[in-house]
Amino acid sequence: MAFSKPDKITEITAEYGTKKANYPTLRTLILGFEAGAFIALGYLLFIRVTAPLTGDLQGLSSLIGASVFPIGLVLTLLAGGELLTGNMMAVSLAKLAKKVTFKQVAWNWFLVTVSNFIGAIFVAYVFGHLVGLTEAEPFLSKTIDVAEHKLDATFIQAFLSGIGCNWLVAAAVWLSYGAEDMSGKILGIWFPTMTFVAVGFQHVVANMFVIPAAIFAGHFTWLEYAQNFVPVFLGNAAGGVLFISMAYYHAYKKTEAPLIRHQAVKPIVKSGSR
Repeated sequence: MAFSKPDKITEITAEYGTKKANYPTLRTLILGFEAGAFIALGYLLFIRVTAPLTGDLQGLSSLIGASVFPIGLVLTLLAGGELLTGNMMAVSLAKLAKKVTFKQVAWNWFLVTVSNFIGAIFVAYVFGHLVGLTEAEPFLSKTIDVAEHKLDATFIQAFLSGIGCNWLVAAAVWLSYGAEDMSGKILGIWFPTMTFVAVGFQHVVANMFVIPAAIFAGHFTWLEYAQNFVPVFLGNAAGGVLFISMAYYHAYKKTEAPLIRHQAVKPIVKSGSR
């Protein structure tokens, strides 16, 4: 499986970030909807797989659920989608490389946040609530339990959890940009994403599905969700910008001119000269 080295991935990511920041608004909204729905479908799969587990398998539910959740990010990156957490890394790196403006970064993040939310809410309401995939037992209990754990976190806990999440998710996006074939991209995406889910870090777009799904079932409130959204959003932004885009940009950015040590050169005396 062919892949690029980190310094080359830095250049590739800056190019992707520049393209994303310059997409037409309608394209960004459509692809953002797709990404929000894909992540929500991955979380729906997590709930459907883990909820029925009992006995000895219940202890393995986090690992089993984490192993299937990455399908959402795989679909986003390979089929096409604009995901907020990935754009927090890619578009900010384009800004560091002076290829886009701060206004473009802010506008892109805003459009993707809105469209991701609509996509995730669509899956939560249509498939979770209307179809009943998150409201029949044992799936309802699992949905409520997951949402409750996320809402119980304090502001600082949710913020720090958000950092850990997007440090891994942005790394997954980074690896997918570096892989040159589909199998390499899938492997690069799968394991970092699986890790964040198994650990229990909070992902702002995943939360757009699971917490509203519990709200549609009559549990919790939109105010409680908003109080979770803010710290997780900020933590995801810090994780993607500080620990991936900024770190690798400064590690691999090209300098104006290489540093060369100049040594004194002895004059060459031609044979026979006086």
